[in-house]
Amino acid sequence: MKAWICLPLFALVLTGCAGKTAYRDTCGTQLDAAWHELDLAKAEGFAGTVSYSKALSLLTGAKTQQQFEAFEGCSDKAEKARFYIRESRAGR
Repeated sequence: MKAWICLPLFALVLTGCAGKTAYRDTCGTQLDAAWHELDLAKAEGFAGTVSYSKALSLLTGAKTQQQFEAFEGCSDKAEKARFYIRESRAGR
């Protein structure tokens, strides 16, 4: 009888763990690309722009979300940061 109760609970736990890896690769890829682009923007002298500051803030938040395994939010923030980095490099 206990097996019939434990089996669904075990399956639920495994499903919950598997769901957290959906955006893991995207998050890591986006973060790596964004940090690289941010370094290029800094080297080109765009570190003082508002867009650069927004991007840096978003990347900090994305890295925090990555640490807490909130991969979907991490991916979204990193993508937004890359947008602001492009804006910074364009002088906006």
